[in-house]
Parts: sequence; structure tokens; C-alpha cells
Amino acid sequence: MSAGRLEARGTLRANVPVSFGIREIAPLLPEFTRSYPSVTVDLGLNDRVVDLIEEGWDMAVRIGRVAESTMIVRKLAPCRAALCAAPAYLAERGTPRRVSDLKDHNCLGYTLSRALGSDRWSFGIDGAVTMPVSGNLRVNNGDALVAAAIAGQGLIYQPTFLVNGEIRAGRLVSVTLDHPAIEVAGVFALYPADRRPPAKVRTFIDFLARRFGSVPPWD
Repeated sequence: MSAGRLEARGTLRANVPVSFGIREIAPLLPEFTRSYPSVTVDLGLNDRVVDLIEEGWDMAVRIGRVAESTMIVRKLAPCRAALCAAPAYLAERGTPRRVSDLKDHNCLGYTLSRALGSDRWSFGIDGAVTMPVSGNLRVNNGDALVAAAIAGQGLIYQPTFLVNGEIRAGRLVSVTLDHPAIEVAGVFALYPADRRPPAKVRTFIDFLARRFGSVPPWD
């Protein structure tokens, strides 16, 4: 046990959000395991908020505001949002120019977020500008929203790690309104409060922080 606090070794159980884990964390694991061959990664993909201690996770990655006083929290990267839709949708329905224009659009909702939710979206500094929205699809997974938006179903308001690749490819178009999109607090690593967390936890968090940086690769 003492050696495990000094040298990265053993099984690292890390719980991460589904879409972010598949897109941004899984591709980094080969590099991490080559650098730390004594560590085996047990990656749990889950969008619900797990109890790290009760469920036996060493750490978690979470996106958005974190309010857990019993955990050590470290910010890994900023997380910005973007409003976008397929070119076909905008050609048919027009491009909104103001936040108030959203009332006339099919806004596809994400049920697990308050700021980017299924009935209200927040804009501006600190999300001070809110707008009721409605649409004919509500989903608890961001990738499903992206697929629906690409097919022309409506507008989505999602983190840039989900949509920037589609925007660069031209499958989605970024929409700018009279108030800027919000920053979704950030991407955070959490682990149970401990004076000396195991080296496998420290090294993995340091590794992610280096790879993401202040301007993460998805931006």
C-alpha cells in the first residue's frame, strides 16, 4: 500500500461521462498505459453522478458545476458551449439572430443539464440571460442530440467537445446570437479527500491536465 502511494501501479477505477469518455479520454489511454505499464485502467462510462466511495471508484471526471465538499476537485480544462444546427434546418427555418428568436425554433433538449436543458437555455456572462425553449426531442445523451441535429431536426446547444468536429466538417453550423454562449463551468477531476492519494490517481489526473490544457484540443 505504501509503495502504491509512491509509484503508479495497480488498477485505476475511473468514472467518466459517456460521450466525453469515448471522444476525449479513451483515445488517450494507449499513451497513458505505455507511460505507466504497471497501471490497469478500469474505465466506467456513466452519465449519472456516482458515489465514488460507496461504489469503489478511485476518481471521476465530471463536466459542469461541482459541489461536493467531501471531494478534492481539480479543474482539467474549460468547457464552452455552442449553439448549432444543420445547414438544411437553417435553410428551411431561418437562422436565429437573438436569444428571443429561439421561441420560434425547434430546440432539442438535453435532460441532464440545467443551463443547456430541455426547457430553458442560458446565455451571457454567468448565464444571466435565460430563454424558455421547446422542441420535439429530449435526450439524456449528447451524441444522440448531435445525430438528430445533423439530420436536420433542430437546434442544439451543447459543449464544444461534442460539436466542433461536426462544425469543422460542415455538418453543423455554429449560430451566434446577441448574447454569447456560456462556459459550462469546466471539466473537473474528483477524488475522495485524502492527504496522499495513490500515485495512480495523481499521475492520471496530471496526465489529463497536460493533454487538455487551457485551450483543450477539441477547441
